[in-house]
Amino acid sequence: MTSLPIADSSQHAVYTGRTTSWPMVATTCAGALLVVFMGKEPNGAWGDLIFVVPLILVAIGVLANVLTSSSVRATAGPNGFTIRWGLVGWPRCTYHLDEIVNAEVIDLPWWRVSYGLWWTPKRTNCTVHGGPTVRLSLRNQRIVTVTVPEPAAAVAALREASTGENDSPDS
Repeated sequence: MTSLPIADSSQHAVYTGRTTSWPMVATTCAGALLVVFMGKEPNGAWGDLIFVVPLILVAIGVLANVLTSSSVRATAGPNGFTIRWGLVGWPRCTYHLDEIVNAEVIDLPWWRVSYGLWWTPKRTNCTVHGGPTVRLSLRNQRIVTVTVPEPAAAVAALREASTGENDSPDS
């Protein structure tokens, strides 16, 4: 994240980034095509109702996946940390600054990636690939892990907003 020095103390840095998992989109589409072709009877015609209904259901599933869980948009700054999914920005969740105890960058191994939204009573994972990732520790003991393009910039924006000091090396 590149930013100009902030002269006015009422202004804060804001980070926003989007990460898309194109391999997951391609895998979903390829898997859907396999399901469709495996479900077709060898002597059945393409227009048979028994084939068209599952085809429509698979198409709706692929469309829902692409619209809601193929990418993660994150915004960090004075309003806290907001996560929006997919092209339509739903589902969405916001963690306000007063809820966040700690924000850090972790290295998420590929085998710990949820490839979507994964929720348990203690954790929320919004990850689409491995590598450097933002991890938030909340006051209610929840751990939130989010894939963003530049996790260090997101953490710096949260810290600057919570302390009021600019942590960038440029200042």
